[in-house]
Amino acid sequence: MKKKVNVTIVFAIVLLCIIAAVIIVGVCQPERVETIQGEAEMTDYRVSSKVPGRVKEIRVEEGDFVHAGDTLVILEAPDIMAKYGQASAALAAAQAVEDKANAGARSEQIQGAYEMWQKAIAGLDVAQKTYDRVLALYNDSVVSAQKHDEALAQLNAYKATERAAKSQYDMAVNGAQRQDKDAARAQVSRAQGAVNEVNSYIKEMTLTALADGQVTEIFPEIGELVGTGAPLLNVAMTGKVWFTFNVREDLLPGLSVGTETCVYIPALDKSINVKITKMKDVGTYAIWKATKALDQYDLKTFELKAVPVSQTDAQGVREGMSAIISKTEE
Repeated sequence: MKKKVNVTIVFAIVLLCIIAAVIIVGVCQPERVETIQGEAEMTDYRVSSKVPGRVKEIRVEEGDFVHAGDTLVILEAPDIMAKYGQASAALAAAQAVEDKANAGARSEQIQGAYEMWQKAIAGLDVAQKTYDRVLALYNDSVVSAQKHDEALAQLNAYKATERAAKSQYDMAVNGAQRQDKDAARAQVSRAQGAVNEVNSYIKEMTLTALADGQVTEIFPEIGELVGTGAPLLNVAMTGKVWFTFNVREDLLPGLSVGTETCVYIPALDKSINVKITKMKDVGTYAIWKATKALDQYDLKTFELKAVPVSQTDAQGVREGMSAIISKTEE
């Protein structure tokens, strides 16, 4: 009986020792670090052309850094150059018509019209004198009414001839009518618009960088035909870096919008201070964590966007690099 009591006491002591060891280990256990992994992203843009053409030159390679205004690709389009020739010829013809309308008749035509006017004036003078003499004789009853009427009709005819000659001379001096000049001017404007349109297409055959960045992808090869709006290159703007993280909602405390935290970049072995600017529900059951088996609740995932407090600190960061946020949990 005494032996059984001793065994029970020993067993109790061992159990107490185990419990004490578990408590001590639990108290002394270091804090658990939860790792949240995301990746770096960049604003990028695609370089494309408004006009179809054949790739003549590609002046950059993937990985090259470019500055705004640098020439990236040159296209060639014989059809557009042919249209430019047609538009230029139409413009030259319209300008010639306008010049003619503004300049008026040639000097020889003006001189001829003037001479005809002077001739009409001379004839009118003779007709006027003849009529005056006939009128005096008619008043003295020397000539018949028939002669008087014939002289008057001839005078009126010469007056009309003089007015017509004067009108022809004025037209030769003044040139075309205002409506003709306006029409010629409109033709020039229309032809100039066609030339400007083709010039804009020609400019689109030389593709330049819109902003500083790094060429990440080149799609066509030299000599390949590309269509209107087809992407030719992809350029990542290295000066605009941000990070995205998919965070389980039980790890969200301390990571609200406006919060600043530290992100570690393994590829560069450095940390960057960032500010959380956006939180969005990812919205898919595939990333829920089921905990109802433990009588708790499902954990949903949210997407966080974080931007560097200073883009200068993010120099060297490239799209796709891993980014780590470490959270310490007790």
